[in-house]
Amino acid sequence: MQRVNLSDAVDLSRLVYGMWRLGDDKDTSPEHVRNKISACLDQGITTMDQADIYGGYEAEELFGAALTPDLRNKIEIVTKCGIVAPAGRYADARVKHYDTSRAHITASVDHSLRLMGIEHIDLLLIHRPDPMMDHSETGAALDELVASGKVRAVGTSNFRPWDWELLQSGMNTQLVTNQIEISLLHHAPFTNGDVAFHQRQAQPLMAWSPLGGGALFDTRLSGLHGALDEIAKDQNVDIAAVAVAWLLAHPACILPVLGTNNLDRIARIGDAANVQIDRETWFDLYTHALGHEVA
Repeated sequence: MQRVNLSDAVDLSRLVYGMWRLGDDKDTSPEHVRNKISACLDQGITTMDQADIYGGYEAEELFGAALTPDLRNKIEIVTKCGIVAPAGRYADARVKHYDTSRAHITASVDHSLRLMGIEHIDLLLIHRPDPMMDHSETGAALDELVASGKVRAVGTSNFRPWDWELLQSGMNTQLVTNQIEISLLHHAPFTNGDVAFHQRQAQPLMAWSPLGGGALFDTRLSGLHGALDEIAKDQNVDIAAVAVAWLLAHPACILPVLGTNNLDRIARIGDAANVQIDRETWFDLYTHALGHEVA
């Protein structure tokens, strides 16, 4: 599995296992969660993506219950903070909102470390751009967390280029990645400046929902589904692997984040790394996604 270097302190596997659905599984036992992690490790997928809010603020604890010292040493942990929803430990919140204050970020990191039973977070992301953000305060808080050793690297999630630049202007530490939605069904980032902004700065992007929330499996997308299926049959993989390979083929260095609770599907995540997508094939899929040929 290809590795991607984000900083002197952090490198990730090119494919990332997303744990936002961890609490949705019928079996949330530590043993079953460990089986998922092991299925990833068997393919060289070492990066696990979490967030404090996942599972109503319970997914990190489920994950932590499964971690052993040996497993922890084999993986990189990504988590996020900044969303406050009326659930879990924030059940008394009057309204869902964002909080990127120093106090909230610091407390969130401490909660995450305790719930997962770990000493450091490999990569911390601010989950959403906050219209009330004091970039100097937020930036200083992130700098302090890196300096303390609680967090090894920091980045953002769902930020637009101007949000990124504002936060970076208040920091000494370099932001290393931005996790945004990218897929064949959400391809606007390739033309709206999001991908170009980070590609210009050689900053790898993480892509959430790379399968369009499962919509890519809808046979009613006849043209796109048929094109994916043809490539999948030719290369002896499923269409999910082809859709992910389409992202991997882009020169911006995109790290797809894939989440499923099905052990058989987890065991096939790595297939995407072996799918060949040349330029014309890339544009063929893009044309089907657009619904028309490029101008």
